[in-house]
Amino acid sequence: MMALSKVVSNEVPKLKLNNGRMMPAIALGTYLGFDKNGVVKSQNKQFRDVIMNAIDIGYRHIDTAYIYETEEEIGEAIRMKIDEGVINRDDMFVTTKIWNTFHKREQVPMVLKKSLDKMGLTYVDLYLMHWPMALNEDYTFSDVDFMETWRGMEDAQNLGLVKSLGVSNFNAEQLKRVIEEGTIKPVAIEIEVHPQNIQKDMIENASSEGLVVMGYSPLGSLVSRYGVQSPGPKMDDPVLVEIAKKYNKTTPQVVLRWLVDRNVVPVSKSVNLERLKENISIFDFKLEEQEIEKINQFDGHIRYTFPTFWQTHPYYPFEKVDNPINDPFIKTYK
Repeated sequence: MMALSKVVSNEVPKLKLNNGRMMPAIALGTYLGFDKNGVVKSQNKQFRDVIMNAIDIGYRHIDTAYIYETEEEIGEAIRMKIDEGVINRDDMFVTTKIWNTFHKREQVPMVLKKSLDKMGLTYVDLYLMHWPMALNEDYTFSDVDFMETWRGMEDAQNLGLVKSLGVSNFNAEQLKRVIEEGTIKPVAIEIEVHPQNIQKDMIENASSEGLVVMGYSPLGSLVSRYGVQSPGPKMDDPVLVEIAKKYNKTTPQVVLRWLVDRNVVPVSKSVNLERLKENISIFDFKLEEQEIEKINQFDGHIRYTFPTFWQTHPYYPFEKVDNPINDPFIKTYK
């Protein structure tokens, strides 16, 4: 069980990492998604304003990545709030991720410096390897071992560019290798966690090694993705509605609290002010064990982030399928 301590900001607890640093127990996700033109980009500083609102509401953990193309506006928002006297840099926990095309050891500190330059910051709090698979610039497969990338990340920490290191979308065997072969232990792993993919084994495995688990896509089938409704529990699911009524909360709040009560940091995403407020207002109640179990019953091992177009890569972390989807990155970036 991770130690919790209260912070002033909207009563968001903090988790103690295995290196002694503290991570706020909910993060704001900043991936704006994909459309036919590639990565969706913010227009007219709209996303910067979302981040500024989020900071005012009480968010202190921002989760981004090189590939999201949101680092610049996130950094601008943080710097503006520092200038306003709302926060100090130390109040914020910034997570970003290295993309697959920069996996060579010597590339890692260089590309992190690029991220820092975009954000106008001198360090990030957490640097994650976004995926274990290395790719060449043209998105063909590279044979760079993820342990080479990890050594580059260790170099970046030794240079003072980052306070803590972790991985994302790794399987248990890959995580074990990083822990055993690395010289700096990861503090966190970010994986997809929601009621249809409860990740019981992975969470137990990571926790036993003293890692904090961050969960992306935390609402699962409750929300539509790219305008498409997925099978699974929705906002009006009777099991979730019953629990929500008991605590005078919404069903999304119940699901986010379900993650928190399993020692998972939800990486929740919204650009809507009221939804931002709703998502962070989950620290004034706690689910009972049998309620957690009821939600666990939705598990179907369903992934919404399932890049089967990479499944022939030697370091692909997930199960393979018969009909992989076409690689959107080749189309977008070639």
